[in-house]
Amino acid sequence: MRKINEIFYSLQGEGHHTGYPSVFIRFSGCNLSCPFCDTRHREGILMSDNDIIHAVNLYQADWIILTGGEPSLWIDETFIKMLKRATGKKIAIETNGTRPLPPGIDWVTVSPKDGICDDNSGQAELKVEHADEIKVVDVGQPLDRYFDLPCRGQNTLMYLQPCFVSDPDENLSNRLRTVNRVLDDPRWTLSVQLHRFLGIP
Repeated sequence: MRKINEIFYSLQGEGHHTGYPSVFIRFSGCNLSCPFCDTRHREGILMSDNDIIHAVNLYQADWIILTGGEPSLWIDETFIKMLKRATGKKIAIETNGTRPLPPGIDWVTVSPKDGICDDNSGQAELKVEHADEIKVVDVGQPLDRYFDLPCRGQNTLMYLQPCFVSDPDENLSNRLRTVNRVLDDPRWTLSVQLHRFLGIP
């Protein structure tokens, strides 16, 4: 049994696969507590693997996105193999990178939190060995160190994303800061939360 917050069908709103129709499996809970977290992921229900597969197969999208919370708390190699075999879909994961990942995942997005939501206990230290993309939430922190992360390879894509807040003026300020930081350092690509602009999940 795995604790699921929700399973839904929408467009990927962030990073390299923005605009792709995808089935999202949002797992409950996280091993970090970031003050800027914009996802209510703590509630959920326990679902069997068969129930998860049934829910995913209601949709024809090519991609499954494992997200959270922190999905690595709930997955293992057996689950990944079973999910791919039963659905025929590719699997992506959005992770904070603090836990090793099972093999078989087709696309790994690491959103590192070390130094921006760690309480100095080392809980945000990266354990993921490979990332297809690194997506950094911009809260005004220094950025150069993200290019030295051990999970970054030669072909890893680098995305910088404005931090969403509920206050409209602060939100606009955050977006403009991130745009300017990307313009100042073109090693980054801007990631926006497209789903917020479209008003979709």
